Amino acid sequence: MESSSSTDDKPKSRRPKDTRFKQQKLPAWQPIMTAGTVLPAFVAIGVVFIPLGVALLITSNSVQEIVVDYTLEDCRPSGQNISRNYSTCAAFLEQNVGQICNCVIEFTLDSDFLGDVYMYYGLTNFYQNHRRYVRSRDDEQLLGMYKPTANSLNGDCAPYRGFYNSSIPGDAGIPYAPCGAIANSLFNDTLTISLVNGSTVNGSTTHPVTLINTGIAWSTDVNSKFKNPDSFAGTLPPPYWSKPVDQLDPNSNKTNNGYENEDLIVWMRTAALPTFRKLYRRISRTGQFAQGLPAGTYQLQISYAYPVTPFGGKKQMILTTTSWLGGKNPFLGIAYIVVGSISILIGVTFFVVHLKWGHRPIDVIHDINRRTAY
Repeated sequence: MESSSSTDDKPKSRRPKDTRFKQQKLPAWQPIMTAGTVLPAFVAIGVVFIPLGVALLITSNSVQEIVVDYTLEDCRPSGQNISRNYSTCAAFLEQNVGQICNCVIEFTLDSDFLGDVYMYYGLTNFYQNHRRYVRSRDDEQLLGMYKPTANSLNGDCAPYRGFYNSSIPGDAGIPYAPCGAIANSLFNDTLTISLVNGSTVNGSTTHPVTLINTGIAWSTDVNSKFKNPDSFAGTLPPPYWSKPVDQLDPNSNKTNNGYENEDLIVWMRTAALPTFRKLYRRISRTGQFAQGLPAGTYQLQISYAYPVTPFGGKKQMILTTTSWLGGKNPFLGIAYIVVGSISILIGVTFFVVHLKWGHRPIDVIHDINRRTAY
């Protein structure tokens, strides 16, 4: 017993084990920055980065894209009753919140858009990245979990949790489906395009372009984050919606309705910057559009319902093709070219400095040895 107690009382050593790793005896290599190693490194970076940047820039420029801004002057009401009193649909919507103004804008594709063509809508000065806005949602509700009252929803959805009857004390409220500021501000303009064929005796003829409203959201969002409940009974649409959530699909497609509607899913993935674009439709490659969109004059038909002028925003319709790099974005190519050019410039500068004032490493060592007492 005494021996065991004496062993327990023995102070434990804090010294690391005598291994090569813990005693830091492993072989090490420390690079010595000399002109012979640094200068070739800068030049090599430039030689690699500049051609790569040029290739990325050429790839980005090969993507065809057209942007049509329909915020103000270009979108004039097509109905006589509205156009008589309002010069633009934006002006009409400022005085008639919740209503719809129809307008038509013509635009021209100077060349064929070959391959897969995508339609986006773009917004500016819209801060989807605001902290309270991003949190204003109930992920459990979007996953199909039953929420019988507004009070059962996430508190971050306030003030868009549900409808409360002020005449009933302690009313738990009727829940909005879906709740929150993100869903309440869902983009609700309707955009369609038609190809205008040359003039005829009775005028020009138009051929509508078939647009596909599925396959536009991330598959991970569709499969994992949004599920419909058994029923939407006992819920109300958000205040700024004109129809309930189970009627979002214009074609009454049951697999694209409710929380599983892809327009809603795309909108619920908030943007990081105040100027952004979101995928709206895919061009159906059928009939005369089997190869893409041919060059020519097109009409953009707009049901203008989303107000942006109160916060100084703009709305755009974007048609674009893609490449292996994605959409049109020259930034990456320019960045590679700039970094490569700077690297070569630094390499040349250091080379000139080294020729005029540099010393060989062996000379530096000898100089140190001469001046060091030990």
